[in-house]
Amino acid sequence: MLYREFSDQESIDQQYNPLSTASDAGDIIAGWEQKSALARKVLKGHLGLRFGPTVSEFLDIFPSGNAKAPLHLFIHGGYWRRFTARDFSFVAPGLVEAGISVAVMNYALCPAVTVREIVRQTRSAIFWLKENAAKYGSDATRLSISGHSAGGHLLAMALSTDWPRDYGIPQECIGGACAISGIFDLAPLPYSYLQPKLQLFADDVQHLSPIRRIPNQAPDLTVMVGDEETDEFVRQSRDFLTTWQDKGLAGNWELIPGAHHFNILDGFEDSASRLFKTVLDITNI
Repeated sequence: MLYREFSDQESIDQQYNPLSTASDAGDIIAGWEQKSALARKVLKGHLGLRFGPTVSEFLDIFPSGNAKAPLHLFIHGGYWRRFTARDFSFVAPGLVEAGISVAVMNYALCPAVTVREIVRQTRSAIFWLKENAAKYGSDATRLSISGHSAGGHLLAMALSTDWPRDYGIPQECIGGACAISGIFDLAPLPYSYLQPKLQLFADDVQHLSPIRRIPNQAPDLTVMVGDEETDEFVRQSRDFLTTWQDKGLAGNWELIPGAHHFNILDGFEDSASRLFKTVLDITNI
């Protein structure tokens, strides 16, 4: 077997290609681009704030207008090889209206960089926000994070960070987190259609799989996935949360009815959705 019960690439690809359960993905992605362009027009934003040395390392911050309002960081997906922060500005308007400042992170993409480098960039972005967000009308002492798909992986890796040792900031620097449709075990991906771009090796699987890097201390975590996603996406989320809770950490489960890997993000635009309410909860609104 290549991974669990999977003995061939075709079966792994079927489970790990989100498009297999989302025939309308193309239209949804086009909608993201249109709504994000509109969001950048109507919201006050500080765009392209560099948190690292390369041009891809930047944050877009959309302040709520209250300098004491909590800050929420969104980390986008795309299997570490697609999309930019500018495709996801649409997550901000509803949260800003609710009194939450929003930051959307951009990062370099595979194969130009490795997944390991993207993990480093994610940690650097969080550190930068803790040190600099106040200059842009946001309160990073009340920082929460969400991440979608590969962004859920990056979020989970950020939660595994030894912040005092590596960055000199408190371990409690993140107040709450929500992983949306994430990937938490990288082991199947070297056998998938993604490998030519990701170039994952055994050491990467061991050190970059969040399910193998559960921290001793972490904020409350909600693990969310759509009930129309593939069995493996749902299983990965369940297994990660179980392993998280087995370590004695606080975690919550949200299986979203009628949601697949792409339309699950519609929740950012619906104040009555479980996703929106979860973000409010983890930001203590």
